Amino acid sequence: MTTIVFAAGGTGGHLYPAVALAREFVRQDPATRVLFVGTARGIESKVLAHEGFELAMIAAQPVMGRGLLQAAGALLSLPWGLRQSLVLLRQRRVSLVLGVGGYTSPPVLLAARLLGLPRAILEPNAYPGMANKVLGPIADAVFVTFRDAAKYFPAAKVRVTGMPVRRAFFEDARPEASGPASRASRPQGQRTLLVFGGSQGARAINDAMIGALPQWAAMRGQLAIVHQTGEADHARVQAAYHEAGVQAEVVPFLFEMPKTLCSADLVVSRAGAMTLAELAVCGKPAIVIPLPHAIYQHQAHNARVLADAGGAVVLPQQELTGERLAREVAALLRNPERLRVMGERSLELAKPDAAQVIVRECLKLVKREA
Repeated sequence: MTTIVFAAGGTGGHLYPAVALAREFVRQDPATRVLFVGTARGIESKVLAHEGFELAMIAAQPVMGRGLLQAAGALLSLPWGLRQSLVLLRQRRVSLVLGVGGYTSPPVLLAARLLGLPRAILEPNAYPGMANKVLGPIADAVFVTFRDAAKYFPAAKVRVTGMPVRRAFFEDARPEASGPASRASRPQGQRTLLVFGGSQGARAINDAMIGALPQWAAMRGQLAIVHQTGEADHARVQAAYHEAGVQAEVVPFLFEMPKTLCSADLVVSRAGAMTLAELAVCGKPAIVIPLPHAIYQHQAHNARVLADAGGAVVLPQQELTGERLAREVAALLRNPERLRVMGERSLELAKPDAAQVIVRECLKLVKREA
């Protein structure tokens, strides 16, 4: 029996590609056992319970982007996380370990190396994070979403596959799907705007949406808004919509993102690699607002790929105001032909077989080491 361990968590950008791969492993062989390794600080405990996968916790903390004392504490926790990972991998008779970057990956991949287990990493971004760059030399295979990332890893190990996306985005989700964002359930001529700032929300995007409430009120009847705020900002944003008299679906988190995204006419979002891959497989036009404080500016690199292809408008956060956002949204919604072309250009970047390709290559590693 094959047992696959995913070192993935913290944010949706690290977790959801692993979920897509886990589902593909099980689709190809229903007897496959899947275990996620994460921490208590990420979103994995909430998401994986919904997705139906087992989660084991280890001690791991982010190092990059932290203060000196916090970074030192994170480094000191690494030996304990490594010990926990060694015990876990021995107990589970693991066939392969796959890391998706972030602070959970190093102790688990290092433990796999010490135990001689097959190991692979997935790099979601156009510019790799520190964890994956450090782990690249000890991985047996490196799968990259963007060709630009390949040069940062040993050439013989790299394969450009695209981002693995859950099959629901291109198989199960349909424009006529049921739900509040369904095309079938809304008045004729009404457009749906989907807004989200990643799995944890984005205060800057939430502030801009609140700042644009007078414009959204003026578009009453023409625009349906679905806004994922993140847990921390939900009450504040929901209250602002209510006070402005603007009807919208305001939620902390969207578990049914495939159906919601499929039903949207335009998306306002961050530029995480997972988000852009989901936009592409659904063929959605977007206004993307890269996270400005991301280490290595990886979201700016990602956004440039989609914008250069013609699938998105990039709105830098330093230029983001309620008035500017409303103006950009209105201009696009008034131009159905441009929306159509942007959607087509986005779709051209899609790689719906990415998960299948990665799983196939991973199983080759398992057989080679058996």
